[in-house]
Amino acid sequence: MSYRPGLHLIATLHSAHATHLLRYEAFKNLLDALVVHHQLQALGHVYHNFTPAGFTAVVCLSESHLSIHTWPEHQKINLDIYLSNHERQNDGTVLALFEAVKTFFEATVVHQQNIVR
Repeated sequence: MSYRPGLHLIATLHSAHATHLLRYEAFKNLLDALVVHHQLQALGHVYHNFTPAGFTAVVCLSESHLSIHTWPEHQKINLDIYLSNHERQNDGTVLALFEAVKTFFEATVVHQQNIVR
């Protein structure tokens, strides 16, 4: 099987919707549903709430990963989504995950990089 590069999306988002930036629990519910909906395979995850606010999350997927870090005091989100195209074409899934995250946080894009690798 030949190698097919996948889409790696790295973005900084801005959100005035502070309640979703404070703790990971609601985001975890969203991400769990997205993994099932897009038929991805989660291998493990780490979620951590910071004091007084903000969270980080990393989900390891057989297809690669999704990570996020929120900065409520700056209304900022750093996001990293990468899915390989080893067994199926996942570029559309990367974009769908990105749109779902933006919608969840009611966020606007400050900076976005799409890297094919």
